[in-house]
Amino acid sequence: MSEQGFQDYRLGEDITRALNSLGYKQPTEVQRKVIPSALEQKDMTVKSHTGSGKTAAYAIPICEMLKWDENRPQALILTPTRELADQVTQDVMNIGRYKRIKATAVYGKQPFSRQKVQLQQRNHVIVGTPGRLIDHIEKQTIDLEQIRYLVIDEADEMLNMGFIEHVEKIIRELPLDRMTMLFSATLPGDVKSLCHKYMDHPLDIEVVTEARTTSQIEHALYPVRDENKLSLLRDVTVAENPDSCIIFCRTQIRVEVVFKELDQHGYPCGRIHGGMMQDDRTKVMNAFKQGAFRYLIATDVAARGIDIENISHVINYDFPQESESYVHRTGRTGRAGQSGTAISFATPKEDKFVASVERYIGFEIAKRDKPSAEEVSRNRPAFEAKITKAAAIKKDRSSRANQEVLKLYFNGGKKKKIRAVDFVGTIAKIDGVSADDIGIISIEENASYVDILNGKGQLVLAAMKETTVKGKLLKVHEANRK
Repeated sequence: MSEQGFQDYRLGEDITRALNSLGYKQPTEVQRKVIPSALEQKDMTVKSHTGSGKTAAYAIPICEMLKWDENRPQALILTPTRELADQVTQDVMNIGRYKRIKATAVYGKQPFSRQKVQLQQRNHVIVGTPGRLIDHIEKQTIDLEQIRYLVIDEADEMLNMGFIEHVEKIIRELPLDRMTMLFSATLPGDVKSLCHKYMDHPLDIEVVTEARTTSQIEHALYPVRDENKLSLLRDVTVAENPDSCIIFCRTQIRVEVVFKELDQHGYPCGRIHGGMMQDDRTKVMNAFKQGAFRYLIATDVAARGIDIENISHVINYDFPQESESYVHRTGRTGRAGQSGTAISFATPKEDKFVASVERYIGFEIAKRDKPSAEEVSRNRPAFEAKITKAAAIKKDRSSRANQEVLKLYFNGGKKKKIRAVDFVGTIAKIDGVSADDIGIISIEENASYVDILNGKGQLVLAAMKETTVKGKLLKVHEANRK
């Protein structure tokens, strides 16, 4: 039986309403295969390529099954990178927003003390990287006793980054009575053994990737010597004239070199790598998502967690040494059924990596000659026009959903003995507002944040400037969004 839409999954009104506001129309293949079984709480391994919609495949059923009035975390999602943790947290919050589902991300290079405070509040879902989760477990600053749902996302990357032992250590801290879902683009032996060891008769679900790899993405290879890569990159970008492009480099130093080169030639560009502070990485990623610049130069840290529509080109400035990395890098383009172009540079020393990738993806990557001087000259006017033209600001799913939601900041929290129930009782008394219009409430030491739903934000904002909470008149204004 072919599913007609998300309404076929017997989801609650809060979840279906959120999906509509986010622009989800028809389930993707992985969502059709995963959601019904997940709602039956079956363990599963899912082999699915990047860009297939897998985050929603597990986030939708988890948000549906969570109990809102349970104060302790009920779901734990493990991710290999900080960017992916942020992306998943945002997706969960968006899908669960009308059910008032609270998700918190924890990862390294962020203040431990701030995370400790966040983990003391009501959280339905914890999303984190293995290393920082281990830190919280060892310091007993995280409560895992009520975890009923475990998701291991990008399991093959966990293996590549040496996280498998950490993952096992975390699993051993969880209740045995739980549902476990594992998602991976590939299923190496170590990942398979992890499944058999900690899952109960798991379903094996596979979404075939070969057709996508050949039909939606055009692959091309430029043989080049290392010292000629920068000039080739400039010629190729002029010839291709991409709308939005990610350029992958092997090391942080290479990222800086390429960024400096393109920046000096007037390219609208940014860069991201593991040596940057997390707040800076987040700012760059958000700016790229919004279309503030066209070229992002990145290490593999950015290959996971980038969920951006309409990336027209991916360029492997350094050819990846692992076949899985090639799939994940090139998977940043050609997403959601659109076409894309994946271009790779390869030095003679990298021929063995090219051969390995071709065996892995099942076809030969077409070789190209460098663009001729005539072709570059012919395309330069259009290229110059595009890089000097201000890019249109893109709106992602979060932006569409946020049109109905306004997050308010109040300058009072735990130190003033203010609780979530105090905000609910006060705001629900405003004319034209009910408790159903109040979303997630976060109470910190000296501040509180309240989501107002259903387009009632400005009404509540105006009223709360003259209304006391627990006898106190608090300063209130729109909160800065991430």
